[in-house]
Amino acid sequence: MKQPYHEGSWFAVPLLEGGYGSGLVARLAPSSRIMLAYLFGPRHTHLPPLEALSHLRPEDALRVLRMGDMALASGRWPVLGQTVDFNPALWPMPAYLRRADALRRAWRVTYSDQDPSRSEREEAVPYDTQGMEVDSLYGYGSAELLLTRMLEGTAVRG
Repeated sequence: MKQPYHEGSWFAVPLLEGGYGSGLVARLAPSSRIMLAYLFGPRHTHLPPLEALSHLRPEDALRVLRMGDMALASGRWPVLGQTVDFNPALWPMPAYLRRADALRRAWRVTYSDQDPSRSEREEAVPYDTQGMEVDSLYGYGSAELLLTRMLEGTAVRG
């Protein structure tokens, strides 16, 4: 059964070692199954209640990824609720970094603010540029593995 989720929906990400991380749908592509998601800790032993997430802000995110929404559509990632009066401007679309290692070249990639599946601009940047997420499209398994590794050894909330 398909779950209802929209921009501003909070969801739980099952971790490989047990427990859950959390995320927020910040953008949904209008014509594809791609979303922009902000991912958060801490690790929760049970599904976190929406009230436990409502204080989180963009700067609290561990990662901001472009990913498929199959885990939400299938119910693998439970939808926990909706942000009241969600404002996408407060949850920006970041620029990403694409590197060609063999060429030692890099580009800053900017995606449409309304469509995380559509790149709008690429500009050359120094190869050693830091501070941007790698330009990639994550599947749910990769996102679960990434969040599990990031939350390993961290405190657990009930």
